[in-house]
Amino acid sequence: MSEQILTHSSLFSTSLLPSQQKRVYFILKRSFDVAVALPLLILSLPLIILIAIAVFIDSPGSPILVQKRIGKDGKPFNFFKFRSMRPSPQEDNHRAFMKAYINSYVNGDEDVLNQTQQNTLFKPQQDNRVTRVGRLLRKTSLDELPQLFNIVKGDMSLVGPRPPIYYEVDEYKAWHLRRFETQPGVTGLAQINGRSRIPFADIVRWDIQYIENQSLFLDLMILLRTVPSVLLGQGSG
Repeated sequence: MSEQILTHSSLFSTSLLPSQQKRVYFILKRSFDVAVALPLLILSLPLIILIAIAVFIDSPGSPILVQKRIGKDGKPFNFFKFRSMRPSPQEDNHRAFMKAYINSYVNGDEDVLNQTQQNTLFKPQQDNRVTRVGRLLRKTSLDELPQLFNIVKGDMSLVGPRPPIYYEVDEYKAWHLRRFETQPGVTGLAQINGRSRIPFADIVRWDIQYIENQSLFLDLMILLRTVPSVLLGQGSG
């Protein structure tokens, strides 16, 4: 299905357009992002407030997690999401674990991929900090709702490669850096084709295919495909 989408969208691909038409596409893309994200943000404010209260009651602390992520052209930005884990004084241990996991995942460790696909990946004791509300937010992808702020700010787009945590980039090979050629997004081709359940190399290949075939048609098709993916909880957690 995604291959068919790419075939149709290639008729309007930015790779086939002169620079002036590319600029028009990116202007339209930004306009579309704001036209969709801003009303959604306003309409979802009551839900955002309710979730923030639920997160705080379940686990006192800031309901919003702010992470340093890497965006277009390798520029860092503050990435927002709802906190789904309890704060811990052992954060350095958790970060060390995540760096080791990311190193294995980015470099194609099959054992790590299999454990991730089956949700059996071993995690250190302090990683058993996911709250009751946090589990629900992750399952429904509602923890991603604050990224509407990122879209309105211009840090992100609705569609594009997912922005990595800064220490993930330390493990990238040269060809992985092509992910930074366009604005990061909330969803993309990788997200409708398995999300975190597919090898990292495949995620990057989907991202590169998106970059080489960008069009409003492709963006719309990805958004339409994202809805059932989120509702079914495919690749979430």
